[in-house]
Amino acid sequence: MSLEGRDIISIRDFTKAELERMLSAADLMEPLAKRGSEILKGKIMATLFFEPSTRTRLSFESAMNRLGGSSIGFAEPGGTSVQKGENLTDTIKVVENYADVLVVRHPLEGASRLAGEVANVPVINAGSGSEEHPTQAILDIYTMKREFGSIDGLKVAMVGDLRYGRTVHSLAYALSLYKNTKLFLISPELLRMRREVLEDIGKNIEVEEGRDLKKILPEVDVIYMTRIQKERFADPAEYESVKGSYRLTRADLKEAKEGAIVMHPLPRVDEVDYDVDSTVHARYFKQVWYGLLVRMGLLALVLGAV
Repeated sequence: MSLEGRDIISIRDFTKAELERMLSAADLMEPLAKRGSEILKGKIMATLFFEPSTRTRLSFESAMNRLGGSSIGFAEPGGTSVQKGENLTDTIKVVENYADVLVVRHPLEGASRLAGEVANVPVINAGSGSEEHPTQAILDIYTMKREFGSIDGLKVAMVGDLRYGRTVHSLAYALSLYKNTKLFLISPELLRMRREVLEDIGKNIEVEEGRDLKKILPEVDVIYMTRIQKERFADPAEYESVKGSYRLTRADLKEAKEGAIVMHPLPRVDEVDYDVDSTVHARYFKQVWYGLLVRMGLLALVLGAV
């Protein structure tokens, strides 16, 4: 199946077969990431980041460079025509003349969907408000597949900010495509998973909500930690009431399954103790490498190189 020219806006836009095609493309990229490639020579990627980013932006830029392409763009709207009042549609319509693919991160929900509707080149959503972050979900699924061999039947605990965390929304949709997976949603009451997401995924997989992480540690294969996102709270008092709700330590992991892994979309604040880094369970830094492979594969797919 071909994904050439396709936008990557939401996990919900793709079938399981298409998602598996993306994972297969990532597999093809590993040797190319190590030795370099020219399969995207002459292609230009524009990164339009209206919100701060380290991993996602650098990952995409590294992916494009390793495939022989080049990158243009901005890491924040300051110093661009956005400060002069230019709207998103006009920015997209201008920049698409300079690039073959656009990678967009924006603080408003629906921004990447709008970009995809107005652009004549493929648009990749690099995070849209608290809505979705599809490429993070794809690299998360890829990490699980590389570590366990299959996604089917996995028990996954998502912990922390499930209300504002766009990464968990996308990952929940992705996991719902697989057989016999079970999702444990562990969060404070204030940060429970958005109801529309819960209703959608609950049609396909078993979901259990709770607050006690330690209680389910012996049962899960994947512990997916997330930070409480201070920048998403309109009311500072709400943030103060939930910050520091969860902190995973090496001692806690004594109760975990022998083969369980700890994942995190990063950046972390205090929800995963540094003493977890040296355990056999930690996979969050390996996720970064897998993320590079996934984004290389996605760029190659939407630009027709594989």
